[in-house]
Order: sequence, then C-alpha cells, then structure tokens
Amino acid sequence: MFSEAALDFLRKLKKNNKREWFQARKEIFDRELKEPMERLVTEINAALLDFAPEHVTEPKRAIFRIYRDTRFSNDKTPYKTHVAAWFKRGGAEGKSAGGFYFHVSPEEVVAAGGVYQPSPDQLLAIRHHLLEHHERYRQLAGSKALKSMGEFEGQPLSRTPKGFPKDHPADDLIRAKQWGWHVTRPAELATTPKLRAEIVKGFRALAPLVDFLNEPFAAKKSRRDFFFD
Repeated sequence: MFSEAALDFLRKLKKNNKREWFQARKEIFDRELKEPMERLVTEINAALLDFAPEHVTEPKRAIFRIYRDTRFSNDKTPYKTHVAAWFKRGGAEGKSAGGFYFHVSPEEVVAAGGVYQPSPDQLLAIRHHLLEHHERYRQLAGSKALKSMGEFEGQPLSRTPKGFPKDHPADDLIRAKQWGWHVTRPAELATTPKLRAEIVKGFRALAPLVDFLNEPFAAKKSRRDFFFD
C-alpha cells in the first residue's frame, strides 16, 4: 500500500512538473513512492509464482522510470504523474510479448493484461494465431471473470489486413492492433492493504488470455530463479 503522502506528491507533481521542483523533493519520492513500489512488485511476483511464473520480473526491470521520454512528444514535461510496472513474459526476449501491467495515480488504480502496441512481427504472429484459434479466444474473452473489465481501446483497421482472408469468422479480431483487458479502481485503493490483492485478482483473471496471446512466439521459460525475501 501507499501513503496519502504518496498520492499527494503525485498531485503536486502534476502541477509542478519541473526538474527543479522534483529534485528538491526527490527524497520524498524515494520514501513514499519508489521504495513502496519495489516492495509491492516483490509481493506481486510472489503471487505470480502460483499462476504465471514465467512473468516474474525483478522489480528494477518491472518498474517504469518516473522520467518521461520527451524526444518525440510535444509535451516536454519531464516526469510521469503515476507509478507503473510491467511484468513481461520470459522466453520472449527482444519482444514486448503479452504481459501484466498496473499503475497507481491520484485519479485511479489500473490493472491490465494483454499485448499492447506489438511489434510488426508480433502483430503478424498473433493475427495468424487468431485465424486458427478465434473460437478459443472468444471463449476466454467471454469468461465471467472478464465481464467487469474493459477491452484495450484503439482504432482497428477499417479493412481486413493485407494477406488475410476476407469474411473470415475472425475478421474483427485480426483487424485489431492490440488485445487485452483492464480494470480500473478508485485511487483510494492504493492507500489500503487491499491494493496488492486487488491487482493480483485482476492478473489472475487475465492470465489465461495473456497465455493465449503469447502462444505464437513465447517459449516455455520459468522465472523461478528470482529470490524473494
């Protein structure tokens, strides 16, 4: 869980998104956000061993940096106003692959899973996979556990991708550019002991779908070598 001071820091950062302001308060960021985030990711990793061991990721690799990449953005503010982590699947090195994600901000807590903005070769592999296994995908996506979640947003292609059959039962699925689901909870959850359990609950519900999306290119590779205190 995080403190009220952690959410307050992120609120103030949104209003004072400048290097001088952040650097003068970096000790607060480390104490209230960075260190609790590392503990939370470690605890989530321990839970992942039970249902998604290939996704166990060392905290330093899982947690996104607070610094924004402004090279190709008109928005030059240097810092993100949320903290987030991505649990990538082992055995798919060099690819983003399907994984689990969560973030905490002053507005919300989000837990998600799937494939987001895949590389071209990954996109092609998933589309071919969906052609052959679209019924299984629909079954997984229609599960009771996912009914309260929302699908990843994004503009699908207006027509069938080149090289794929038209009027195929999976046509709507292969026109998509990303696949996955997310659940959003109030920001207040972040300051309660229920935070870890709620994130893990979402990840557990999404695990079968994430496994399906990883089938075309992710070899079996355990991440059990990670040490938990």
